[in-house]
Amino acid sequence: MPKLLGRYPNLFYTLMRIITGALFACHGAQKLFGVLGGQKQEAPLMLAAGVIEFAGGIMIAVGLLTCIVAFIASGEMAYAYFKQHAPGAFWPIVNHGELAVLYCFVFLYIASRGPGIWSIDALIGKARQR
Repeated sequence: MPKLLGRYPNLFYTLMRIITGALFACHGAQKLFGVLGGQKQEAPLMLAAGVIEFAGGIMIAVGLLTCIVAFIASGEMAYAYFKQHAPGAFWPIVNHGELAVLYCFVFLYIASRGPGIWSIDALIGKARQR
């Protein structure tokens, strides 16, 4: 299996970035618009989270300012975990914070690795090199 899948690491990384960003945007849409089974939030902190998730998720998915936005999203998820989940119990699986932890570390990885292929950042970078 590694021989087959190992041929396309950039493709799989980019697909991970796109899918993760799109799913993150869905969480923001729940908070901002009350869609996708969510409730519209009105508390200022939750609105800020919704904006980061919706706009940031779209930006990560399309690969625009990817490193900066992913770093901000990672920080938001770390804050969400420690504010909402950690007080309930030590282990993320017990306090229902595993998704926040997963998003935090995936976004931290994206911030460190960059946008990859199929991104606006890559297109802009190529345009500047000409």
